[in-house]
Amino acid sequence: MKLTQGLKMAVKSVLSNKLRTVLSMLGILIGVATVIALVAMGKASSNEVAKQVSSLGSPNSLSVTIVGRGTVTTLSVDEANELGEIANVAGVAPVTSTTGYAKYGKTQVSVTVEGITTAYEDVKAFPVQDGRYIASPDIHNNTKVALLGVATAADLFEDEGVDPAAAVGKKITINGYMFTIVGLLESQGSSLTGSNDEKILIPVSTAQKIFQTSGVSTINLIVSDTKLMASTVTAVEAVLYEKFRGNENSYRVLNQEEAMKTLNSVNETMNRQLIYVAIISLIVGGIGIMNIMLVSVTERTREIGIRKSLGAKKRDILFQFLVEAVCISGLGGALGIGLGYAASFIIGMVMQTETEVPIDTVMLAFAFSAFVGVVFGYLPANKAAGLRPVDALRHD
Repeated sequence: MKLTQGLKMAVKSVLSNKLRTVLSMLGILIGVATVIALVAMGKASSNEVAKQVSSLGSPNSLSVTIVGRGTVTTLSVDEANELGEIANVAGVAPVTSTTGYAKYGKTQVSVTVEGITTAYEDVKAFPVQDGRYIASPDIHNNTKVALLGVATAADLFEDEGVDPAAAVGKKITINGYMFTIVGLLESQGSSLTGSNDEKILIPVSTAQKIFQTSGVSTINLIVSDTKLMASTVTAVEAVLYEKFRGNENSYRVLNQEEAMKTLNSVNETMNRQLIYVAIISLIVGGIGIMNIMLVSVTERTREIGIRKSLGAKKRDILFQFLVEAVCISGLGGALGIGLGYAASFIIGMVMQTETEVPIDTVMLAFAFSAFVGVVFGYLPANKAAGLRPVDALRHD
């Protein structure tokens, strides 16, 4: 039997009983659609994780958090800057952070206030959209100048009828101290550590003076060569190990690349398990096709007997029913792809995130659905091919 002839007979048989065809392909359709929707969700989740992790800083950045040892819970600015002497470290931005109360007119907000050095802009890649950054004279002279995040500017000025974009030059108070706003930061959105737009940056020396702190608890580093990241982390940990006299619990070094790998690994594990569930759905769909095909063979026993008595060979009958099973599963797979795309679009709308359906996943899902048709269609096809013409013609 030629392939074209087999396809024509299969299509004719499939179309002759539409309800049965729809019911038998339902499992494959749902299985393929589930695979595509889950992969789209997984990609959206991965993209969101990458976005969140990248908001912590550039891929070549490191973050050191000082937890402390005994009564020593911070490092001095000079001690933090010593980390810049480590090979491959290109920049150091120590930060002291606390919560303060900012006030403009009658509006007062609780906000994170970070004391920074001049290196903060380059190391954290956090530029201003208006005004200027903290300069060296500001730190040496304990100047009361501040940079505002866009969300904080909106919180302070909108209720007072002032355009937040015109914040530069205005004066606010932070914990009762008068500050002049010299810059408005660009919007950076939120990260795993919270909103980057709800903060005020002031000179580190000024922060230590008004908040009566003597050190920094966070140190941001940037490296020259990301290929040497592992050795750089080891060198940083060695310096901290010596400063805290062997107490490894006094500090934490966060490698952004490692953080991304860990989060992506967790994400991929969850997605893999969900896809396994979808594959089980495909197999259940294949069992449904096998059951329907077995019923079809029983109902068409006389047809098989007539064909064999007219000269059809065993392989012709086997081929006919196999093609029919593959047509059902392939059609179910094709409709499942369309349903999967629609589901991923709806999921993206509901979750307000950008979903992505890789073309190789679509091809793999369709190929697997056709493979399921071959595997589960073989048993009924072989049963039909093995019928003796005399017995088949006697079948009532």
